[in-house]
Amino acid sequence: MKKEYRIKANKEFQQIYKNGKSFANRQFIIYKYKNQDIDHFRIGLSVSKKIGNAVIRNRVKRYIRQVFTELKEDINDQYDYIIIARKPVAEMDFFQVKKSLIHVMKIAKVLPRNI
Repeated sequence: MKKEYRIKANKEFQQIYKNGKSFANRQFIIYKYKNQDIDHFRIGLSVSKKIGNAVIRNRVKRYIRQVFTELKEDINDQYDYIIIARKPVAEMDFFQVKKSLIHVMKIAKVLPRNI
């Protein structure tokens, strides 16, 4: 995933937490915030140390980025997104992570229903 698709600055994270809408399932929380400045979506990832050691956290982040890369064409690109991983994600493989992320993204109306 290219750098222009990522949110890194704490100021931007705080703005999205404060003004964005949140949606959740058991594995993920997703915040979405309307972005008028950029013509593509951006994502920020938050994977706590409660999830596991650095190897597990980095694997979870890789999986999430890969899901967004695969679904790039279908994602509503008017928003910035923050994805927060919850504890059960540590034991999941890529396909389970993808299924769970698609589920929460449909709840948030980020993806069309037919995916």
